[in-house]
Amino acid sequence: MKTPRPTLFKKRLLSSLALAATLLAMASPKLRAAETPQIALTLAPSKENPRNSEGDFVTLKDGRILFIYTHFTGGGRDNSPAFLASRISNDGGKTWSDKDKLEMENDGRENIMSVSLLRLQDERIALFYCRKNSITDLRPIIRFSSDEGESWSAATGIIGEDEMGYYVVNNDRLVQLADGRLIFPTAQHNSPSLKKFNGNGTIHCYISDDKAQTWHRSKTSQDGTQANGKQTMLQEPGLVELKDGRLMMWTRTNGGSQFVCYSKDRGETWSDFEASSLISPVSPASIERLPKTKDLIAVWNDHSKIPKELRGKRTPLSITISKNDGKTWLPAKTLYDLPTGWYCYTAIEFTDSDILLGHCAGDTSKGGGLNITKITRVPVDWIYSK
Repeated sequence: MKTPRPTLFKKRLLSSLALAATLLAMASPKLRAAETPQIALTLAPSKENPRNSEGDFVTLKDGRILFIYTHFTGGGRDNSPAFLASRISNDGGKTWSDKDKLEMENDGRENIMSVSLLRLQDERIALFYCRKNSITDLRPIIRFSSDEGESWSAATGIIGEDEMGYYVVNNDRLVQLADGRLIFPTAQHNSPSLKKFNGNGTIHCYISDDKAQTWHRSKTSQDGTQANGKQTMLQEPGLVELKDGRLMMWTRTNGGSQFVCYSKDRGETWSDFEASSLISPVSPASIERLPKTKDLIAVWNDHSKIPKELRGKRTPLSITISKNDGKTWLPAKTLYDLPTGWYCYTAIEFTDSDILLGHCAGDTSKGGGLNITKITRVPVDWIYSK
């Protein structure tokens, strides 16, 4: 028996349905791979280069994007030898150069790491990193470029010999306020007078009002002691300027969430730290303001619904939005959730339509959590989509 041919009506109906399906696929963000987060670069380790981590971005005047990170050469520990290397993107972060460029030789007795890159109001680029000499001497220094990263000025120290100590400053932490003030938060864990390294850091801010020529320490220093006498471990702080002119500082803790505090005087004095709704393991968060919507975004390990077996692990990597300057946060969206993944130390950069995240993305089942850095391109529309 022969199969009957479709009628003209059926042909037109089938054609219309096919066209509708095509248009729906083009319109739906869930069906378009280009509108979901994409891995743009993986900096994998090797025998000679056992770890790549803690970098930051800056957009150059010609539209290219520069990413500078720590390239380890003598091991994967935090004090292993390392220098600063760079990659460049010519297409808004979609693709990256395939070879490292030596950006800065190791000028520390141990290493240099934890890069912040910042376009200053006078158009120079600031290169800020930590110079590690010993367990009692880790201090930040700053250099400048007036030729879009082709060359860098001599290093200028920020914390003097009279305040010698082990000061941890994460990558992508240097901030310039609307009035031009430069400020960064740090956790001090040791000094020559202490008998041993203290995992509970004392939080300070360092501030400059003369384009990084001189710096002074904030009047407030905090060690996590709460009003009830209980002490919460404070580590790896960050800060962001709020719409009302206040500053919000957050820090990783052992208290089950990111803790936050506030300054009304541009970072000189701070309120006491208190728990936030960003439920978290002992792992850092990154918070910045979206240029177009002016909302805050946070990237961190969301443990609000974490299963018991993953408590304390730096997974998943999540992103969320706050429309009210951090008072509340929308439900998080998951970027990565490998159970053995180790996602942290995230730098954030914005393009016209995307957010670039430079973050550690190692696998603890395959050689370590901090040895791999990835650049992930996240469409802004995807974050806001339901």
